[in-house]
Parts: sequence; structure tokens; C-alpha cells
Amino acid sequence: MRTLPEDFYRQPTLEAARALLGKILVRTGPKGAVSGFIVETEAYLGPGDPASHACRGSTPRSKIMFGPPGRAYVYFCYGVHHLLNVVTEEAGRPGAVLIRSALLKEAGSPTGEWPKSGLIGGPGRLTRVFGIDLRWNGWDLTSGKRLFLTDGVKIPEDWIGSGPRVGISRGKDFPWRFVVSPAFKKTR
Repeated sequence: MRTLPEDFYRQPTLEAARALLGKILVRTGPKGAVSGFIVETEAYLGPGDPASHACRGSTPRSKIMFGPPGRAYVYFCYGVHHLLNVVTEEAGRPGAVLIRSALLKEAGSPTGEWPKSGLIGGPGRLTRVFGIDLRWNGWDLTSGKRLFLTDGVKIPEDWIGSGPRVGISRGKDFPWRFVVSPAFKKTR
């Protein structure tokens, strides 16, 4: 499997959010490894996207969204969950894709936490299973070490649905959530 290079991430955020579906998120650690096919993402842009941390420009929290591409943007949400995003776009232009769900590929966890099913649903649960917290903020996902993404499977276009982002109060009507599901098209 090939680690995704920086060029992969250097694309418009909405395109990257779709292109990440079917890619494999990998995390290795002293207690083992866990990997999973990405099956749900959400795109966040900069100015013009009221739900984005970069909507008002670069701040200490959002500066990572301005690049370089291919870095992890991890933040603590509502004092409860860590959330993993991948930085996209050209350096200097903010964008990130939230990894919301993955289908377990290898059953082992660097943290020892085992999911109850093959689907790791929800971005907070995903980071718990993968052992991702604030220490990973800024991590170079192109390094091929400890936390990275690889090529996976090509998802048929008619299996990709889009809809409004969830868990936000502003910009929730933007159809920037992407999910792998043959049935999704029928329910939106």
C-alpha cells in the first residue's frame, strides 16, 4: 500500500472529501495497529464557511488549516471528543476534511479499545479507537509512520451520497458531508 503523498491533499477541499472515501486510515502503536476504510467525511473551508474554524482567518487554533497540506488537524470538541481532520488545499489557503467514520480493516487497536462492530461510526469514537488526541495535531500524514493514510479501494460514484453536515449550528445546510452507501441516494 502506498502512503498518500502531499500532492493528494493539495486539491480543493470538496474534491478531497470525496476522494478520501475508500482510502485507508492507519495507526500503529505499542499495543498493535488499527486500520480502516474511510466511509464518511465532511469538508470545511475558510472564509465563506461559517462552520469552519478558519472562517475568520488564521488563529492559534486554525493556523494548521492554512497548510501545508497532508497534515493532521486535531482539536478537542465540546470538551469531550478529539476530532481528526486532514489539511487540504495549497499552503496558505485554508481547508480541512473531518474523518467521521471508518470500516475496520484490521482488528487491533494501539489503545487496546476494541469496537463492537466493523463500523467505527462517529468522529469521536474513531479517534478513541485509533488513539488520536491533541498530540497528533500537525502530524505529517505523508510520513508513512505511526499515523498515515494509504490507497484503498475505488468507490463507485453511485455509492457516494452527499448531504448536510451534522453536529454544527452554522453552515449546516451546505451539502458537504460525503458517505459511502448505495442506499444514501434514496434517503436524501
